[in-house]
Amino acid sequence: MTTYRPQSRSHRLMRNVSGYDRWLTFAAVGLLGFGTVLVYAATKSWFTSQHLDPQYYLKRHIINILIGLAMAYGTTLIDYRLLRAYTPIVWGLGVLGLIAVITPGVGSTVNGAKAWIALPGGFQIQPAELAKISIILGISMVLAERNGIGSDPTDQDVLKSLAVASLPILLIMLQPDLGTTLIISAAIVIMIAVSGAPTRWVIGLLLIAVLGGFVAVKAGVVSQYQIKRLQSFVDPSADPQQSGYQLRQARITIGSGGVLGRGLFHGPQTNGRFVPEQQTDFIFTVAGEETGFVGSGLMLLFFGLFFWRAFLIAQRTNDLFGRLVCVGVIAWFALQTFENIGMSMGLMPMTGVPLPFISYGGSSMFATLIGFGLLQNVHLRSR
Repeated sequence: MTTYRPQSRSHRLMRNVSGYDRWLTFAAVGLLGFGTVLVYAATKSWFTSQHLDPQYYLKRHIINILIGLAMAYGTTLIDYRLLRAYTPIVWGLGVLGLIAVITPGVGSTVNGAKAWIALPGGFQIQPAELAKISIILGISMVLAERNGIGSDPTDQDVLKSLAVASLPILLIMLQPDLGTTLIISAAIVIMIAVSGAPTRWVIGLLLIAVLGGFVAVKAGVVSQYQIKRLQSFVDPSADPQQSGYQLRQARITIGSGGVLGRGLFHGPQTNGRFVPEQQTDFIFTVAGEETGFVGSGLMLLFFGLFFWRAFLIAQRTNDLFGRLVCVGVIAWFALQTFENIGMSMGLMPMTGVPLPFISYGGSSMFATLIGFGLLQNVHLRSR
């Protein structure tokens, strides 16, 4: 008679890890490696010239990655179908964080947006980044409600999902954070389109978005700081001292790299800190100058591999909730990647969104790796 022997914790851990999508993991690790090198390259020379710790940002970036990887692994431990039951709690915590950041005396203002909460040790948290997770889970839960009886979402389900998304998006707009609002709103439209909801909802939401943007600008809802960024996209000379200057310097920095780049830590534009916020929103300019077309292209190949594997995971799952979660994460990452690289090259308006897996920033890294964990979670349970 065979004797049952309980598996050790290390054996269960290795069995769980071996079930991950290896190519998705490879792409994510490659992008994290790219980001770590670029963050160090963006800050090392200037900190050395100021007689400060040249590894200040590097150390914090690595800590953020390690914490984010722990969060990603934790996300894979609970079956995503069970996670669905905890979605209202996750959504509620996301809303509470957004309320806290706009509460007087709690949130701090950076670059015209009251979007950060200061923490001990010089760290900050940005609730809007983590709220992306709660919005995606909330909408997926509502739209997949009738999937168990083989029915597509009805008009009432779409209205419920929009109600779930409207409160956190409104709170994000009050900060104001235009970039995050646009990214998550576009992801919501894509999720509704994939869910099988009537096509008229997608067309109607796109028309409302265009009309709403026009009214927001005319009514003064969009801040002057954000309007100047939009004007600089059309005419870089419109705000020559701030957003226009940043855009011109970003173009010069990327273009100066040529095919092979100036070499890591040898970019004169980067070392001179001509591009503001270069380790965060404009991290792609470091890749353009110091690694050139070849290095930047390699980074884009890693992104392409990541999205290809993520699409396969979404395609293989038969559960609508899991598919919508995957689609939400894919849309969020893809739109944010396109916007970040596009604004660095002057092809998109400047909105201040980080580059997933690459940019420095704790909240962005945590949210990105949780999203990565959700993709692996669906993959593990759909095999």
